[in-house]
Amino acid sequence: MNRLPELLATPGSLEEASLLLDAGADALLIGDERFGMRLSGNFTLEETKEVVRLAHERGAKVYVSMTGLMPNRLLDELPGYVRSIAEMGVDGAEFGDPSVLAAVRAEAPGLRLHWNAEMTSTNYATANYWGRKGAVRAVLARELNMDEITEMVPNLQVEAQVQVHGMTNIYHSKRMLVDSYMNHQGRPHVKGRNGLDRGLFLVEAERPNEKFPIYEDLNGTHIMSSDDICILEDLHLMMQAGVHSFKVEGLLKPPAYNAAAVRAYRKAIDAFGADPEGYRYREEWLDEVRGLQDPERELTFGFYYKEQVY
Repeated sequence: MNRLPELLATPGSLEEASLLLDAGADALLIGDERFGMRLSGNFTLEETKEVVRLAHERGAKVYVSMTGLMPNRLLDELPGYVRSIAEMGVDGAEFGDPSVLAAVRAEAPGLRLHWNAEMTSTNYATANYWGRKGAVRAVLARELNMDEITEMVPNLQVEAQVQVHGMTNIYHSKRMLVDSYMNHQGRPHVKGRNGLDRGLFLVEAERPNEKFPIYEDLNGTHIMSSDDICILEDLHLMMQAGVHSFKVEGLLKPPAYNAAAVRAYRKAIDAFGADPEGYRYREEWLDEVRGLQDPERELTFGFYYKEQVY
């Protein structure tokens, strides 16, 4: 294997960006919440330019998330934003809405595009379709199992990116449900920014021990999984298959935890790259992560070993 897969992380601030780069991240995914969905932090253009500088000094890349549901009112703002991030040297942009694709074609045709349509990226034919439209990477659905991923990659005409660690989204609404609930309860809140730093969660009557984090931002309300994906033990299966990029999702996690997760996956990737034939997973790679893991959130394989029905 001539190429090591990319290790992608999602900082929530300039300070965390530097921390994750030092921990071994090859690339960072950031964005402006006007255009990006479920971001760890909201980055201004000035902050984005600084992240690009920090990353490029270390030989790393910066991608901007533009995966939000684009309303008409944002379409006039898209071209200027695309021009700005391209001029500052951003290495690529994630998109789901064709309006972003059109803006990039018109304003920054050299900007690399990563197609990310959340759970609808479930087959190679659709991913290759977007490749013919200009995408160079497809972000595969988190609902795919290991066999589906490893069988899909050889048929792709674009790069493959998968999430390997962290929480996942299980529900989204454009409505401000937390804001409405807080108003009904007469509780203090900041409109449109609820739960990101308050630790709000939902509990089902049937599963009282599982807590589902909930928050809202400019894009609406998001309910997240009650556990965290962790596929480090079987990461080698996807490295053997040729997956191009592994994402450590840092949303709603403290920077120290995210840095520990990046270090763990860095060790696995480097060990595989040094000796693919003799590679062996080492349990101690996860010790630091386990020491920082929320005791109320389990580390699981997510959908990797589940039979999914669409």
